[in-house]
Amino acid sequence: MSDVIKINAITVPADSGDELARRFAARAGAVDGQPGFKGFELLRPTDGRNVWLVVTRWEDEASFEAWTSGRDFQRAHAEGGSPQTRGDAAADEQAAPEQEAPRQKPVGMSAELWSYDVAGGSAG
Repeated sequence: MSDVIKINAITVPADSGDELARRFAARAGAVDGQPGFKGFELLRPTDGRNVWLVVTRWEDEASFEAWTSGRDFQRAHAEGGSPQTRGDAAADEQAAPEQEAPRQKPVGMSAELWSYDVAGGSAG
């Protein structure tokens, strides 16, 4: 069975990219311990586009679904936004789990989840 790739394509205004990267850096490793999680990359556009890509790799669809239905994911993605677009509740929770996470100004204008599996390639 091949890996499952999930890509969150986030449209970000030009003046918000650094903030998006900062928020991701603040929660680096937060998903690393999830069963079936194999890796993560935040891709910054270099060709004038304003769409950043959050690429995650999973062992299988069930692993991704288990993470998205879990408590940490639900808290981080509360109120219909992702932690990248509406703020970073998960990182705030880790610092003070008993307190309500402060809301931050949204960074992204929109986000779209794309799903792929590996159909071929080369190890290099």
